Amino acid sequence: MARKKQFDYFSELEHLAKSAHQAAELLELIALNYSLETLEDEAEKIHVLEREGDQIVQKIMSELYISFITPIDREDIVKITQRLDDVLDTINSIVYLLSSLVVKELKDNAMIFITYAVEATAGVLTATKEFAKFKNSKTLHTMINEVSEIEGKADKLYSDSLKDLFTNEQNPIEVIRWKNVYDQLEELLNASESVVDVIGGLVIKNS
Repeated sequence: MARKKQFDYFSELEHLAKSAHQAAELLELIALNYSLETLEDEAEKIHVLEREGDQIVQKIMSELYISFITPIDREDIVKITQRLDDVLDTINSIVYLLSSLVVKELKDNAMIFITYAVEATAGVLTATKEFAKFKNSKTLHTMINEVSEIEGKADKLYSDSLKDLFTNEQNPIEVIRWKNVYDQLEELLNASESVVDVIGGLVIKNS
């Protein structure tokens, strides 16, 4: 009887990270030509990636139930899977939020956040790829630091954006609207940093 091919956890994690980066790039395209009228249709590609991501997560979890041997501890595979899924889920929630809050025009700071998100998710993708060969990787540590630096810049942007919002915006509806948007954009960068933090911790644990 043919032997079952060993499940490639690292490949599936990379697939999840790639989907998150693709979703960030799609969010950037939406932002560059932003229109509330076309938002729902343009966001569908992100929704598709998010649903596919859920399928990858389920595939990994199902395999963990039946695998006798895993390349790293099961709970660590669960942790990194969940963190990657959080990134994809947050991008998906942002486009829903823009629609539900009826955001008609994006502020410049929102565009900067989204640019940071594309950079951060690219770093997450590289770090996830390198994690499979972390003992010999020459770029993993650099990627972890780069994503953390991007998140640090996003923290400063978040603080500045809120200060400007509460200082200069007179319309309370706009304050509520943009406070929610900025919160979610900041959460996206936090989620991206969380992935590389987990990877960094697992490298130390498994070295």
